[in-house]
Amino acid sequence: MTDVLFYHLEHSALEQVLPSLLEKSRARGWRCLVHAGSEDRAEAIDAQLWTYRDESWLPHGRETDAATAPRQPILVTVTGENANDAQVRFAVDGAPLGALDGLERCVFMFNGRDDTAVADARQAWKAAKASGHAVTYWQQDSDGRWVKKAG
Repeated sequence: MTDVLFYHLEHSALEQVLPSLLEKSRARGWRCLVHAGSEDRAEAIDAQLWTYRDESWLPHGRETDAATAPRQPILVTVTGENANDAQVRFAVDGAPLGALDGLERCVFMFNGRDDTAVADARQAWKAAKASGHAVTYWQQDSDGRWVKKAG
């Protein structure tokens, strides 16, 4: 079964949180898939991963480049197809939880200030739990640290 982590963004934006989570996943040797909810969001994430910090960048590619997609340590997608055999999928900005087969972990990140995103996260939680996956819920404290609240 896949570990499904729900990250409730309240004090930080996705752009602030996603790069550090990707770095931690890569440090564990995991290949990552970032499943964005729209093409515009995928383009923004792609650009940000090149420039999020002056002293570093995250090696990645887009699913639109079919020739290099399978070799990418981080692949940004709107379809959710696991073309790079990722062990971790990040479902962001309205992307569905999707099929979890073959994944070690899925991180479902949602904006706590968006009622639709919160409702979608609740439905995804119920579906993942009903399917027998290990689910945990993480919320940011006032300092921006992640605190496990359920699971």
